[in-house]
Amino acid sequence: MSRERTLDRVRKLLAKAERTDNEHERATFMAAASTLMAKHGIDTLPPAGTRQVPGDRIVTLPNPWAREKARLVSLVAQAVRCRPLLIGRGDGGQRVHVFGFAADLERADLLATSLLLQMASGLARVRLPEGVTAVRAYRRSWLLGFIDEVYRLLCEAESRAESESGGPGTALVLADRRAEVDRAVAAHYPTIRMSVPRTSGTGYRDGVAAGRRADLGRTGVTTATAGELTW
Repeated sequence: MSRERTLDRVRKLLAKAERTDNEHERATFMAAASTLMAKHGIDTLPPAGTRQVPGDRIVTLPNPWAREKARLVSLVAQAVRCRPLLIGRGDGGQRVHVFGFAADLERADLLATSLLLQMASGLARVRLPEGVTAVRAYRRSWLLGFIDEVYRLLCEAESRAESESGGPGTALVLADRRAEVDRAVAAHYPTIRMSVPRTSGTGYRDGVAAGRRADLGRTGVTTATAGELTW
């Protein structure tokens, strides 16, 4: 199936999800869309032994919540087989340098753009539980819950697509591509420091629930295709 036909099917599934008031139907349509996106990632793999060169792009995330936005972009990229690195602040926001092959970078762009919008609109609709006084801490923990759940669901979809591919060379191709991406990262950043965000606040569980309902395959948002993207 061509890229255009795949994306058209994804759009139609998501349109159905957006129109229905039935939560079960909505979840079903969204799961189908995310699964199709993951399968598209496997279908675009080249044959074993085919030489490709990873690309890269820098994503700029503005305030408010720039660190949390950067975490979402990073984990979405990681889930779809890219390698993200947080490279510091940019004009008061955050920047993420994402490495990966073209098809995976495209999927990361589409998913992250959509999920950033969904996360922002979801946070705007949040009603604080009775008794919550630390408003910012609650909202930040809500964001982290949303992000972590989206990441979990994306990883599950990718894992299913890989296991169902049926191609004996799929694992080898993916391993080769990961190694190529790692080499590209090492060439740019010989020394990498890992960090884990600290969580405080009581909104994490509510954010997880919102992330579970997120649309993981929306592609109706226009994204830039230059080396540096801004959300």
